[in-house]
Amino acid sequence: MRRRIFFMVPTIELCHQVLAELRSVGITDNHTHVVARHGTNLEGIHKATAFQKTELLHGIGLGFLVGGAAGLVGGLLAITFPPAGLQLDSTTLALVAMTLAGAGFGSLVSALVASDIPNHELEDFQVRIMQGQILIILDVLQEDVDAIVAVIKSHHPEAEVDVVVPD
Repeated sequence: MRRRIFFMVPTIELCHQVLAELRSVGITDNHTHVVARHGTNLEGIHKATAFQKTELLHGIGLGFLVGGAAGLVGGLLAITFPPAGLQLDSTTLALVAMTLAGAGFGSLVSALVASDIPNHELEDFQVRIMQGQILIILDVLQEDVDAIVAVIKSHHPEAEVDVVVPD
């Protein structure tokens, strides 16, 4: 199981140092995500994507479930009360098609909405990010958390470290 480690560093220079130290202990760039205020030069750093900065992934999943349920209900209604002139020869196929169409449409609409909703895990850090601090997010295995936090704290005791289980 993965854990997500959040910690703040005050400057971009310190961010580069910390990321170099993390690389030296085996943390790859694919597992590090950096969030900084607009205009900060993050060249050479793996920036956080929409999946880390917004509720996009949660929205897609929720839209899939709700849309799929709506499509299933719509399919059942179409089979039970077929519109005039419509003859459904394969009820199972119609039911599956309506469910998949609803799930796809629900995922799309929900993803569009969720892409504008900031990630709730980052709320506590937003003020400090806007003040110029840098947020580093690490996705690591549960058994590696203590060792990585110890490395961070040993080199940078001023770093504020928070560990959460991703949703």
